[in-house]
Amino acid sequence: MEPIYVTGHRNPDTDSIVSAMAYAALRNALGDREFVPARLGHLSDETKLVLDRFGFEPPMLLNTMRTQVLDLNYDTPPALNAAVTVNRAWTILRQDDRHIQSLPVVNNDGTLYGMLSSSEIAAYDVMSIERPYVEDVPLFNLLSVLEGKILNEAGHQVDKISGEVTIALPQAHPELCFSQKNTVLLCGQQDDMVERAIELGVSCVVLCQATLDPRFREAPTSTCIISTPFDAYKAARLIYQAVSISHVCRTQDLLSFHLTDFVDDVQEVVIKTRYRSYPILDENEKVVGTLSRYHLIRPRRKRVVLVDHNEISQSVPGLEQAEILEIIDHHRLADIQTTGPIYFRNEPVGSTATIVASMYQEKGLMPEPNLAGLIAAAIVADTVMFKSPTCTERDRRMAARMARISGVSLDELGQSIFAASSTLDKPVEDLFFSDFKDFHIARHHFGVAQITCIDSARMLERKQEFLDLMRKTMAERHYSMMLLMLTDVLLVGTQLIYLGDTDTITQAFGVELKDDTCFLPKVVSRKKQIIPALSALWG
Repeated sequence: MEPIYVTGHRNPDTDSIVSAMAYAALRNALGDREFVPARLGHLSDETKLVLDRFGFEPPMLLNTMRTQVLDLNYDTPPALNAAVTVNRAWTILRQDDRHIQSLPVVNNDGTLYGMLSSSEIAAYDVMSIERPYVEDVPLFNLLSVLEGKILNEAGHQVDKISGEVTIALPQAHPELCFSQKNTVLLCGQQDDMVERAIELGVSCVVLCQATLDPRFREAPTSTCIISTPFDAYKAARLIYQAVSISHVCRTQDLLSFHLTDFVDDVQEVVIKTRYRSYPILDENEKVVGTLSRYHLIRPRRKRVVLVDHNEISQSVPGLEQAEILEIIDHHRLADIQTTGPIYFRNEPVGSTATIVASMYQEKGLMPEPNLAGLIAAAIVADTVMFKSPTCTERDRRMAARMARISGVSLDELGQSIFAASSTLDKPVEDLFFSDFKDFHIARHHFGVAQITCIDSARMLERKQEFLDLMRKTMAERHYSMMLLMLTDVLLVGTQLIYLGDTDTITQAFGVELKDDTCFLPKVVSRKKQIIPALSALWG
């Protein structure tokens, strides 16, 4: 089954990570078994602490939702070893009910050697008429295609057969039939031809629907004598098909794709070339299938469930190429569009984890103790220990219930979480981008970072480092302004560091700025207090 990725937003916080993990676990527990939690960025120290505490590994890192070759329903024909006979390859091409026109040819280690199509086989067959000669055909191959048996002792001493393929017809002048040792002779019940061939020492005699005179079985000769149930004409054609496909397949100008290649890039290449099919390679350069033009007409898209966001700029790159199945969120409605109706659940609570925990309750399923502890931690983190204006009584009750199931103290859990998030010795980039989001509101493009801590005064000691980083980021991303929220859990407020039009902050929050900084009492929520104030100001 193809996976359904459950992912939060970029620069994920604890609520984003835990909600993705908990919802995927819920759906899989209900029997769906194809939901995979994923993250879109590095984990914060806070989230690492929570995952380690309750014994969870981080979700997989998802870099893009762009459609890749691995998402296509590509062909998986047999990958033939270069030593396989042309006859075997033709049988596969002819009998394959998928009407595959090309087969990949591989080395012993599974890497690409060449490509073989019915056109290459047809071209080789025509050339065999012009030049009726085979070279170094393995005896095993010859016996296989002819369904043959070795009739004399000399035949057991031969490994490869070479020579001009000649059919000996009954005639008055046998010397006109063949005269060279380098001959593969086909004849019927013609003892005179067999005798002449042995005397001349030809490479091989193929008896077609005939028996060998016993006197020739022990004859001292280097000629290999084989019997076949086929007539001379069919046997002659089959001999040419006994050669290895390495002599027939295309090995030059090979064009291949990897599983991780993006389909839109592949399409550009395919349009400019005219091959029937293209080999597909894995990360070890081994052939896993073939790609044809018709596979690109309606590529299968990745499937995704979004949690804790519904905004394109905060979601996974390439989301426009994915199929969005569900959205579970507690933020404002943003700009994501879908091709059809989906399940959308958006509730005014303090944490997406609260919504996911409610869904467990609705389905009559109680999470395991370690998962319950994880959910409790996410609620505590996203509600700032229940001090955020987004926090509801429902958040408090659900966090308390999850804490009882897991056997943890919410107070102790909250203190450990915010102590981890406010570590001062981390690089300024790690602190700043641990919880960063960008926004587009009324033609304003800006970024807001939030650091939740228990000692904002010490964080302010690194103010100049933050400002330098903000100026650099603002220039690189062409923001109109940038904000850094140093949200103090104990003070129940936010030290706001600001770059941009000062009038905007003054009007939005009714404060005076001093040295690019101000204190906003009782402001602890980005989505409930900062963004709505700016949205109201800009209309």
